[in-house]
Amino acid sequence: MAKAKTVLIFGANGFIGQHLVERILKEKNWRVIANDLGDRMLAKHRKNPRFEFHKGDIRNLKLIKKLVAKSDVVVPLAGIATPRTYIENPLRVFEIDFEANLVIVRLCAKLKKRVIWPSTSEVYGMSTDTVFHPETSNLVMGPINKMRWIYAAGKQLMDRVVTAYGRDGLDYTIFRPFNWIGYGQDNLHDTSGTARVLTQFLGNILRGKNLELVDGGSNRRSFTHIDDCTGALIKIIENKGGIASGKIYNIGNPRNNHSIKELATAALKLATSYPYFRDRAKKVKVVSVSSGKHYGEAYQDMINRTPYITNTMKDLKWKPKINLREALKRTYAGYVAQLEKEKRG
Repeated sequence: MAKAKTVLIFGANGFIGQHLVERILKEKNWRVIANDLGDRMLAKHRKNPRFEFHKGDIRNLKLIKKLVAKSDVVVPLAGIATPRTYIENPLRVFEIDFEANLVIVRLCAKLKKRVIWPSTSEVYGMSTDTVFHPETSNLVMGPINKMRWIYAAGKQLMDRVVTAYGRDGLDYTIFRPFNWIGYGQDNLHDTSGTARVLTQFLGNILRGKNLELVDGGSNRRSFTHIDDCTGALIKIIENKGGIASGKIYNIGNPRNNHSIKELATAALKLATSYPYFRDRAKKVKVVSVSSGKHYGEAYQDMINRTPYITNTMKDLKWKPKINLREALKRTYAGYVAQLEKEKRG
């Protein structure tokens, strides 16, 4: 019998990490080494003999070296992925998302560990392509004064660095998430405006506040539920026959391409079916706000994001199955369960 993989996940307490850890432990015999600043979302796994958690900052070089050395596959998910932070604290985004993760990638290259690098759909920027192709689409960023692009630019550069290390022998796969959604993406109770769009909407409904659409919410995204996404990640980590090595995959659901306005309308309509949300939803309206007022002058956005996923489906024998309505229902159910737990204390 082949030796079970040891998968190291940085940022394991975050949105993608918590769901990936749970799926690995449920479906595979792999060992999981998890790292983050806290383990609140991972507490249920503490007694699992195939799970170990190490608290610490990814800038702690001694800790990072120890963990990478113990692993077979490294998934460096630690980072900042909230548009407001790109604008308000761009240097922190650069320091964590690029500089700190560059150290991890270099360690993987040195120690010959396979790395699964999380890129982003934002690297395509304002590409004019109808469908974004990982091999042929141009990556188009806005001007330097639109600080919103520092995240995308850093991710794009790291994609190129990882690929360059691949030419020197690094075993890698790059994946590009397209608007992954689901329970646990952000703090439902956060009122600072840093939460991503769906969590902002659900949090506002919970508080009886209007849903604000930046510039009318006409921009379109291909929303993909986290359960579909982790299914693809499992296939990439598994890497049967080395099929995913040296490849770039978009992970998204082009059939779930909807405007932000459509997302808000669907979320508000479904809210009437769930406790904690239904009563306050009655006084919530969907309103428009200018991007300058909401984010400031450093903001810029892309009109549409639709992923090319033919190679992803073919190589990984994977297909996204969860439509937007079902994705919203699963997200609501997760937050209702959380709110019930909070109520019980």
